[in-house]
Amino acid sequence: MSFESGQAREFSLEQVGVLSRAMRKTGRPVVLVPLGRGLHAGHAALIRAARRIPRAVVVAAYSGTDRQLLVDEQVDAVVPYTQDDLWPRGLRTLVQPVDHYLEPVDAVAMQLTLEVTLLNLVGPSDVVVGEKDYEQMRALQAAITDLHLPVRLHGVPTVRMPDGLALSLRNTSVEESAREQALALSAALTAGAHAAEHGADTVLEVARSVLSDAHVTPDYLEIRGLDLGDAPETGDARLLVSAVVGGVRLTDNVGLPLGIGFRNIEG
Repeated sequence: MSFESGQAREFSLEQVGVLSRAMRKTGRPVVLVPLGRGLHAGHAALIRAARRIPRAVVVAAYSGTDRQLLVDEQVDAVVPYTQDDLWPRGLRTLVQPVDHYLEPVDAVAMQLTLEVTLLNLVGPSDVVVGEKDYEQMRALQAAITDLHLPVRLHGVPTVRMPDGLALSLRNTSVEESAREQALALSAALTAGAHAAEHGADTVLEVARSVLSDAHVTPDYLEIRGLDLGDAPETGDARLLVSAVVGGVRLTDNVGLPLGIGFRNIEG
């Protein structure tokens, strides 16, 4: 099987496992970037993060996805897939995550099963995912840990537009007339995070005020620990929000030093 780096050559699901094992024998295992449809600049950031790891970069993307971004980013290998390709007898086994009562657990489980399936097929040493879907990232890390998968997970910070709106397919589907309301989610997170030194109650009060001013009613607005358990009184935490804006359900999140504040972080 011939292979030339940076050419975004397509490999089938059967071929990519052979490639991965061959690369590992040469001392250059692969890093997987699992993607879906509709590639954008946020996905490019994931690929660039993967390229900083001394590995061959393999992108798994839904079949029919425009490959130009992958070519431009000099991906080493591309694995197109469909659900029928992955599960020709239908999906009979589901990887069930812990229900954190944020996103619908069935949707998290479906995506988690897809990601674990791709890990097993590709056989990478590393996998790169975005923090934009924070609960999904934590579910994948839990599966890697609990199932003893020989993979290291790397999270990449959310890529945002100049106005603060997170880059995602959902956000781009919001009509222009509802864009100001959509911006309220990231604005609320930013305002809340900058109140972190005053504690959780103040963070939530500030964030709720921003959402209320924009006439946005959140499905949830919560502070959790980094593992999505209870938030610490002092230390690293995550502020998460979801709301329906313009008929589209949006989610966003941000990290914050709860009870400390950004101004008081040494170094």
